[in-house]
Amino acid sequence: MKRDRRSRILATLGPSSSSIERIRELVQAGADVFRLNFSHGSHTDHAERYAQIREVERETGRPIGILMDLQGPKLRVGRIAGGRTTLTAGARFRLDLDPAEGDATRANLPHPEIFAALEAGTDLLLDDGKLRLRVDSFGPDHAETTVMVGGVLSDRKGVNVPGVILPISPLTAKDLADLAFGLELGVDWVALSFVQRPEDIREAREIIGDRAWIMAKLEKPSAIEHLEAIVTQADGVMVARGDLGVELPPQQVPILQRRIVRTARAAGRPVVIATQMLESMITSPVPTRAEASDVATAIYEGADAVMLSAESASGQYPVEAVSIMNSIIGEVERDPIWRSGLEASHTPAEATTPDAICCALRRVAGLLEPAAIAAFTTSGFSALRASRERPVPPILALTPLQSTARRLALAWGVHPIPFERIQDINEMVSHATDAAVANRFAAAGDTVLIIAGMPFGETGSTNLLHVGRVPPTA
Repeated sequence: MKRDRRSRILATLGPSSSSIERIRELVQAGADVFRLNFSHGSHTDHAERYAQIREVERETGRPIGILMDLQGPKLRVGRIAGGRTTLTAGARFRLDLDPAEGDATRANLPHPEIFAALEAGTDLLLDDGKLRLRVDSFGPDHAETTVMVGGVLSDRKGVNVPGVILPISPLTAKDLADLAFGLELGVDWVALSFVQRPEDIREAREIIGDRAWIMAKLEKPSAIEHLEAIVTQADGVMVARGDLGVELPPQQVPILQRRIVRTARAAGRPVVIATQMLESMITSPVPTRAEASDVATAIYEGADAVMLSAESASGQYPVEAVSIMNSIIGEVERDPIWRSGLEASHTPAEATTPDAICCALRRVAGLLEPAAIAAFTTSGFSALRASRERPVPPILALTPLQSTARRLALAWGVHPIPFERIQDINEMVSHATDAAVANRFAAAGDTVLIIAGMPFGETGSTNLLHVGRVPPTA
């Protein structure tokens, strides 16, 4: 199943997309990677969907990535007498560890780590930012606040503490159990929620090792303060605009999206734009024009992938949502302005041998206009460094590891192809040109640029750039 577009589609599975027939339709419509959201569903549900994805993968012969999205810590108030109460602007309101039901004057907040991190003047947001409290005073077990923005407060509504680094791990007991289960299944990516600092990525890495790649979900303002370090530690990043938009003014989110994309591209890390991309398609067969523009903006910025959440998980039109997203990406990538924008936003390569090779690759591709680029890779490193350059020709990632092929399904412009190991340069050229022809990227007489590392199979050793040609009789 040849894909002509460079940016990828990450689709969430759920009740609307839980059959193998529907997953097959989503792949045919353009889905490249599937997200299993562990905030919902049982382990049995996720195992069944995992098996269905792998069956479709076998049918199509195309590597399909699977991303497990961990729930992360959920900070919530306790029970409210009668299920709800109304907070009035200007009134005093107390939060404390007392498990008794709350009312219009107080509520239980069973999170001592929040009280430990508070300062006078800190804002607390309740129910996705609909209510706002200002902290006047606090202790180890309580906070006295003033209601700045009032409204109805119901049982178990969420609490956000913008601008404060909370002394908690991004991995809860539930996350650890889910993570062990997902790694045993064989997921390719782990999306880590509630990332606040680089140490959070290192904590997850100690558990995950090389069994999956880690995607940092950027949803906390504190993560933006450590953006470069987090991007360096992670294997990829997700712009989680929903949660980010709760703790920050909405007018700042588009600016941060551009900054995150630019930082990730400079580092050569895949970057995903997520949340509300085609939100209206949960109930409508067509998106709004604003939503189409939102998807297009992410592609113009050079994002590796755009994500569907409820649109494909629980919406009424999951296949249509993937199809229209596929069409939007295709239209943008046919626009000459898209290519000129990528060139203008390109950042200098690092002073390393692999980056020097890939930088030269981009220049040679511009001069020779090859049909394809072949990157021989075991770890995926060579393909990602080539992808960082955003070259015009498609990148064929030839890898002996199925796990690497699946992980690379998320990377911009990369077409992962499981392949045998090579022994010498002649075999390398033959395999590269054969793969380009077999996957309909090249024809007889076409040029194929090849990058690899010598000795073959050594991770991160990209040091060879070769110009190959498809035999006239191919």
